[in-house]
Amino acid sequence: MTVHVLILCTHNSARSVLAEGMLNHWAARLGKDVRAHSAGSAPSGRLNPLALEALHNAGVDTAGYRSKSWDEFTGDGAPPLAIVITVCDSAAAEQCPVFFGGSGRQPLKVHWGYPDPSNADGGDAGKRRAFELTRQALGYRMLQLLALPLETMEPAALREALAEIGRN
Repeated sequence: MTVHVLILCTHNSARSVLAEGMLNHWAARLGKDVRAHSAGSAPSGRLNPLALEALHNAGVDTAGYRSKSWDEFTGDGAPPLAIVITVCDSAAAEQCPVFFGGSGRQPLKVHWGYPDPSNADGGDAGKRRAFELTRQALGYRMLQLLALPLETMEPAALREALAEIGRN
């Protein structure tokens, strides 16, 4: 059964998109039945071109990616979420809507904060480097997530393992 992971950031234009891309990329490469989604509390309606560039440079297919509201994941027809990850501090501090996981349970929630690469110094070159470093860091955490036995871990153990990934 597919493990669905929702990655949240306020505008769903950069960090959450980088994380979605990397998790889907690594899951496909490793043959894991994990599907990432991303959304925002106040979606910008556009994806940051530097985020897309960083993903494309890493060989990640972003066809069909778009900036969307987290409301798409609260109603009928939404995938049963196992994990919700916030990747920006403002989204972590907001009151999340109710998401449903498998068997009507609430998904596990964890915060893995990253600075906004859009705010990096150094002009275009500095921003490109910040996006690439953020993509690499998120990709590493997604590999750690995929190394966990997601289908068989007890919720408390999974929550602790995800928190530990966030602390490293």
